[in-house]
Amino acid sequence: MTKGQMISQKSPVTVEIPKSLEQLSEIEIKRKRYISRVMTHVLKYLTTELVDNGFEWLLPVIFSTSTDPLWPDPGASIEKRIEVEIYGRTVRATLSMIVHKMVACSLIHPKLFIISPNVRIEKMKRANTGMHTYEFTQLDFEVRNASSKEIRELVEKLLTGLIHSLKRCMREELTHLGRWNSLRVPKMPFKVYDKNELEEKYGRAWETQLPHEIIDPVWVTNIPREFYDFEDFQNNYWDNYDLLLPKYGEVLSGARREWKYIKMIRKMERDNVRKENYKILLQLARERRLKPSAGAGIGIERLVSWIVGAKHIGETQLFPKIPGIVYDL
Repeated sequence: MTKGQMISQKSPVTVEIPKSLEQLSEIEIKRKRYISRVMTHVLKYLTTELVDNGFEWLLPVIFSTSTDPLWPDPGASIEKRIEVEIYGRTVRATLSMIVHKMVACSLIHPKLFIISPNVRIEKMKRANTGMHTYEFTQLDFEVRNASSKEIRELVEKLLTGLIHSLKRCMREELTHLGRWNSLRVPKMPFKVYDKNELEEKYGRAWETQLPHEIIDPVWVTNIPREFYDFEDFQNNYWDNYDLLLPKYGEVLSGARREWKYIKMIRKMERDNVRKENYKILLQLARERRLKPSAGAGIGIERLVSWIVGAKHIGETQLFPKIPGIVYDL
């Protein structure tokens, strides 16, 4: 498969795969430059707001024995998991920093965030969606003793403030990208849907259909997912949330967290999660040193794709990482 060729499988829709940087025309380079300026503004705004609100900015972890299992999340589509041996032990490339966030938030920083690289080797068919890469970056954050409602309110303020700031400071860039007039500041509070309600209306395809019917970001709650998301066994309810963007779909995943040892063990055994990969997390929970928290991870490339109107998420990466394609850089 050559760089820049069209990928089309069973779907009638074709998506042009982004070219590598050295193949871009002058016009394409100019567009890439404007997207990068928007990216810079997005990162500056979000990190400044978090620091100003008392969050500590931590550095990411690339390899660890513990990382997100991404199981039994039905949205996960992993071709393979990257494992290597270092000093006689098996470590894994970061799928997300959820485990590290929960530990750091419990032991040292009540409010923290990380700009974290994530490696998820997606199945090749996901190149066709235009919304998946096998390397991407999350703005991960966590708050001790926070509720889901408080996290959602924080995100809504961040996102609406960001769009206000972009409209104020990035007129030239947004105009060139064709988004000055169409990019609108979302109205707060964002609408909240229960996943079960959406399945009744759309069936299992709700996650792909809903984004094409909304004009503002919306929340979806109560999504069965990994063992660390808080689950109310009695009421059969998951205290978690995804944020969906118009046309672009899920850009944020988050939850109130589990912190009780017995519940975590019960869920791991039910979902066939390997407990030996989460020794420290379970030890802290057993010792009652793991604290209640809530947080989320925002996909930076997806967020910027929505802002700039990208046809493919790879447009937001200087060096695209598209499923099924290995570029020279």
